[in-house]
Amino acid sequence: MTVILILIALFALLLIGVPVAYSLGMLGLAMLYLGGFSPLMAPQAILSTLDGFILLAVPLFLLMSNILLKGGVGRDLFAAVQAWVGHWPGGLAVATILSCGIFAAISGSSVATAATIGTVAAPEMISRGYDKRFVYGLLAAGGTLGILIPPSIPLIIYGFVTEESVIALFMAGIGPGLGLIALFILYAVISARFRHDYTPIPAVSWNERWRATLRAAPSILLAGVILGGIYSGAFTPTEAAAIGFAVALFITAVILRSLTWAKLWEAMVESMSTTVAILLIIAGAKIFGKAITLYRIPQEISMFLSDWVATPLGLILVVSVVLLAMGLVFEALSMVLIMTPVLLPAAMAMHFDPIWFGIYMVILVECALITPPVGLNLYVIQSVTKSSLGEVSRGTLPFLALMLVMVALLYLWPDLALYIPFKL
Repeated sequence: MTVILILIALFALLLIGVPVAYSLGMLGLAMLYLGGFSPLMAPQAILSTLDGFILLAVPLFLLMSNILLKGGVGRDLFAAVQAWVGHWPGGLAVATILSCGIFAAISGSSVATAATIGTVAAPEMISRGYDKRFVYGLLAAGGTLGILIPPSIPLIIYGFVTEESVIALFMAGIGPGLGLIALFILYAVISARFRHDYTPIPAVSWNERWRATLRAAPSILLAGVILGGIYSGAFTPTEAAAIGFAVALFITAVILRSLTWAKLWEAMVESMSTTVAILLIIAGAKIFGKAITLYRIPQEISMFLSDWVATPLGLILVVSVVLLAMGLVFEALSMVLIMTPVLLPAAMAMHFDPIWFGIYMVILVECALITPPVGLNLYVIQSVTKSSLGEVSRGTLPFLALMLVMVALLYLWPDLALYIPFKL
């Protein structure tokens, strides 16, 4: 009964328009007060949370991705990939997916990935006759790769909440990330085989390919520096974010000369705004998490699931339904912060690896990015393409199905996520 009342109160606050951070914080404070606990626990919890070194990676990765976005890196990246695969069946769609994957390996942000590649790819694909809904869905879904392929801000937050290795989480995201790219490409190629409403692109010369690749090389090298440095242990994720920011600034301001002072200021202001929003959500979620822990709600839910769900598959099905339902009303970061402390104990009781569970959660959180009414990528693509939310939402349905296929594959083959961090 307590859990139901808390959920009703939380949804009521959200429905009347109270921001997620304040809804969580206010409800957590009320629970502490009504439960006879000291409200001073709230500032202590916030201070201990925001004092974490790993959280420094969040604003730095955001600043890096915004600098790359303002510096027009997406144009060069898309042009280089298009030069190599544009003549394939559905070549522009394939180029879009690969560009999203490469930019995701640089930025760590789904919104930045969708906005950067969408701005360049959408006009090109539509002018070539690709179905608009297919284009919108492809870009929205391609953007979600930004929170799965390392570096990933939600994986940083998951690692911070669970005290699991962020490096192991990053490495675990590589296999499923590449798997999703492969599924998206396969769908795009098959779709192109059966639909002949687009204009194919002729193959370009080898000289043009190398010229386009050379211009995009600094950005591709940046992804290699970040991932290689983290995987080799040369630097931590936070240090990787700082190095990535410095290299991104050098690439856009010195090499490409596409970053002006005005654009740099815009990138800084937008990064600051997003960082403040994220930290407020983390603070609110920490108060809420402290309260539900004191009320022993995670333990009660874990015991309930253990009593009523007898098999690991049953637990995964129940958790998947819960996360998909939560994704209709919560954005990605809030889902990770709220649901991880509640669901992880039940998963651990069923002997699921916490690193594997983090990747599984993030794929379902990706689904939340392309499901209305709060799917952020839907609004990004709607803004970029000047289309309706309904068109974008309908276009994402096939890709949403493919993401659920990846969830099933991850359950059937756990090494898809665990092989790289633990067996290589």
